[in-house]
Amino acid sequence: MPARHHAHTHLSSPHHRLRKALLWAGLLVALSSATTLAVASQRIVAEQAAFSAPPAPRCAPTVLNRTAVLPGTSLAVAPLPDSYAAAPGTQISLLGPAPAALSDVSAAGSETGGHSGRLEAYSQGDGASFVPTKPFRSGETVTVRGRLKNTAGATQSFAFHFVVAQPDVLKYVTPGRAPAEPGAVQSFHSRPELQPPSLVVSASSPQASAGDIFAAPYSGPGQAGPLIFNEAGNVVWFDPLPFGTAATNLQVQQLEGKPVLTWWQGYIPPQGFGEGEEVIANSSYQQIGHVHAGNGLKADLHDFTIAPNDTAVLSVFDPIACNLSSEGGPRGGAVTDSVYQEVDLRTGLVRREWDSLDHVPLSDSYSSATTTSSEWPFDYFHTNSIDQLAGGRTLISARNTWGLYELNTLTGQILESIGGKHSNVKLGPGAATAFQHDATVLENGTISVFDNGGVPMVHPQSRALVLAVNQQTKTATVVAEYEHHQALSSGSQGNVQMLADGGAFVGWGAQPYFSEFSASGQLLFDAHMHGSYQSYRAYRFPWVGTPTGAPAIAAVAAKAGGGGSVTVYASWNGATLLASWRVLAGPSAAALAPVATAADSGFETAIATPAGVGPTTYVAVQALDSSGAVLATSRTIKG
Repeated sequence: MPARHHAHTHLSSPHHRLRKALLWAGLLVALSSATTLAVASQRIVAEQAAFSAPPAPRCAPTVLNRTAVLPGTSLAVAPLPDSYAAAPGTQISLLGPAPAALSDVSAAGSETGGHSGRLEAYSQGDGASFVPTKPFRSGETVTVRGRLKNTAGATQSFAFHFVVAQPDVLKYVTPGRAPAEPGAVQSFHSRPELQPPSLVVSASSPQASAGDIFAAPYSGPGQAGPLIFNEAGNVVWFDPLPFGTAATNLQVQQLEGKPVLTWWQGYIPPQGFGEGEEVIANSSYQQIGHVHAGNGLKADLHDFTIAPNDTAVLSVFDPIACNLSSEGGPRGGAVTDSVYQEVDLRTGLVRREWDSLDHVPLSDSYSSATTTSSEWPFDYFHTNSIDQLAGGRTLISARNTWGLYELNTLTGQILESIGGKHSNVKLGPGAATAFQHDATVLENGTISVFDNGGVPMVHPQSRALVLAVNQQTKTATVVAEYEHHQALSSGSQGNVQMLADGGAFVGWGAQPYFSEFSASGQLLFDAHMHGSYQSYRAYRFPWVGTPTGAPAIAAVAAKAGGGGSVTVYASWNGATLLASWRVLAGPSAAALAPVATAADSGFETAIATPAGVGPTTYVAVQALDSSGAVLATSRTIKG
């Protein structure tokens, strides 16, 4: 079915017009009741029913959606006052005033007593974190006190408290290996250790946007890892990860004015989220940063955004013990709290933290708590994108409530819900999403979102949407809709990237397809990975990669009757300025001369050599740019 496209409608709200586009969003299904395996995009149904066990502690406050700003102050704090979801290793985030305005900060646990610690300033100059020297105890109430000098020079006291949650530690499950599939894995003479997925391009147009495609395959028979490939389906760069480690969300971002690659890597448990770290690499593919979640938690695979002020926003999934009897679940159960943190990239401190349990009731979920357990926590919310905007707003997508939530970034309070059980906005025809991912506010105020539509099946197929929200009438209408001609149904993951020319690039998540549509809805590019692979998101970006290592070389002697010549295989993982190859050969490594050239023809180029270049001849290759200048030379080997 061709993509359907509708005329654009602009939002009329002034604050919507201030919103900026984000670059991305969300992965892996986590239906607590039945769907969400990271490897298969459908969750294994927990076989044990609600069981009898000692009651777990409560996990949500009596009053939801409180403000993070303390009354009578300019101080936004985390953990949220009266929260029951704080991690034992939490720091106390004090955001807003200059660090010098804070004094006499202390924290005392109801069971562990006073906690010594240090006040560490944010590099942005707008607050500090009190970092205790030891963790708090699960179940205890922590009281925080301090003094704040206001803008008038007067000093005022402040105090708040929160309760420390009991972590639900999930056991490690060794990932299974995908069965071998004919034609699903590529191999190369010059880089035999690389086994990226095979790529099939089924549609291509000269009208497609410039740039390469960025993905991160996993769960297939080949290796997992960040992958860049070009319009022809040729690998540009691949970084294989050890078995059991996956990558997601490879994209280009800006750090201190320079383009960098970022991706998440780590362990994906069967429950459908990530436990790992965010990686930052420069244009030479050198890893220059590893960003970790704070408060003793691990970074989740769903979202990571670098902001211009040396901060970053990342997602965290935090399973904690929870009495779920009110939702028909076990008294001794557990829930997965969806968290987002804003961290200071220079210090690693947590500037702000937002917990779904503090703001959204468990009853808003379309998942069920009845078959959950401490092993399979109730994943009631499942954040998969966080768009923190310059205008003081943040847009969050929650897969398992079918809702988009607009927050006041400073207070953390939900201002508006789009979709779900308690939508503040009336959804027009076709505007309702189900299990959606990657909600992004565009420059004109519209919202792009990947609507999965299942699992279980709610819509007949997955689609990319652009929605307009009219703040006067409180209605949402469909501006644009893009569907794959094969009617793909993606049970998990997926994203939509709006391009500069008005078109859209769509990653289909659990279905390993990548498509580009024009502004009018015409299909301009379509490709897929052969086999059982998945890629949480996919993007198209212009990219210039200049690897620091030397090109790789291999030589294979011709079969009998081939005149004694050899075929030279050359590759240079990540090089984007490469245009052609020159083969050097000679009787010794010190006496090489050009004998053959060939245009670059993909990740690996096979170059025939003239008769006389045999197994005893020394050979090397030179990588040339479009002007014929030498970019780099390989090591010398015997043919």
